[in-house]
Amino acid sequence: MLHTELTGRLGVVFPIIGAPMGGVAHGRLARAVTEGGGLGMIGVGSTDAAELIEREAPVASDSGRLPFGIGLMAWALDRNPGLLDKAIDARPALVSVSFGSPAPYVDALHEAGIAVASQVQDVAGARAAAEAGVDFVVAQGTDAGGHTGTVGTLPLLQLVLDAVDVPVIAAGGIATARGLAAVLAAGAAGAWVGTCLLASPEATTKPEARAKVLAARETDTVLTRVFDVAQGIAWPERFAGRALRNRFTDRWHGREAELATDAAAGSELAAARATANYDIAYLYAGQAVGLVRASLPAAEVVRDLGEGALALLDEQLGRLLGRGSNDGFGSPHPGS
Repeated sequence: MLHTELTGRLGVVFPIIGAPMGGVAHGRLARAVTEGGGLGMIGVGSTDAAELIEREAPVASDSGRLPFGIGLMAWALDRNPGLLDKAIDARPALVSVSFGSPAPYVDALHEAGIAVASQVQDVAGARAAAEAGVDFVVAQGTDAGGHTGTVGTLPLLQLVLDAVDVPVIAAGGIATARGLAAVLAAGAAGAWVGTCLLASPEATTKPEARAKVLAARETDTVLTRVFDVAQGIAWPERFAGRALRNRFTDRWHGREAELATDAAAGSELAAARATANYDIAYLYAGQAVGLVRASLPAAEVVRDLGEGALALLDEQLGRLLGRGSNDGFGSPHPGS
């Protein structure tokens, strides 16, 4: 099997964490990811109330039977510290505190016996997170869907692995067994995946959104702030969001100052969201969207990633090192 610091600390079969996608990853998706052998997470969006955690945590844990995680945003926590109390009360195995400093929250989580991760987008952020005492640093490349930075996953992963001594999880652009095998071979403790789960039936995505995901190519995304600006959401400017391109981004990307004063555009976006019109409404997705070609159950996606990566590592490393597959990395038979 695949043994890393992540599987050892969290007690999961595969070194895979389901990204805490706000508005998409609720209890049902988190539970399915965990049942597939990874660790599923509930995403708490910037406008979500603490009641979301109370409602979705029992679903994710199957009433306490399964481990799960919760994803929080530091800048939103700063405004609503009660979210942390609710997260601790839910007794997750892991809490991520990202998009701002995790330092004010690490001690309280550790005192409750909860592991802490933080998504970072550059080396300075990685060092700051490690100094704050997090258990896992998540190197999130610009390949990722949703809010992210501007450095690609592969260069960022290499930089962060060299910069910190805590286990590093790779995020961004990982949607197949090849991607998981690649980051594990580079030294990552695991992968943080989201886009490959967008079309899964357990996600809260609507059928119209899933159809858009399945039809999208790897070139169909854009890193933009227009959806936050149009909604008046106070995301820090340094974190734009990677989403599928549509008529709204084509019209407003690069015109954010003008958009901020255009009430009609905000109303248009709100109406499109209400009617699932994704020619206007946002659908956050990473560059790996071009690899998502079927609406598969999340547990199946996770098992395919984990078992496939095990087989690839066994075969490829065995060949590269000039030895037979039975002497390679892991088991010669996925799932054995």
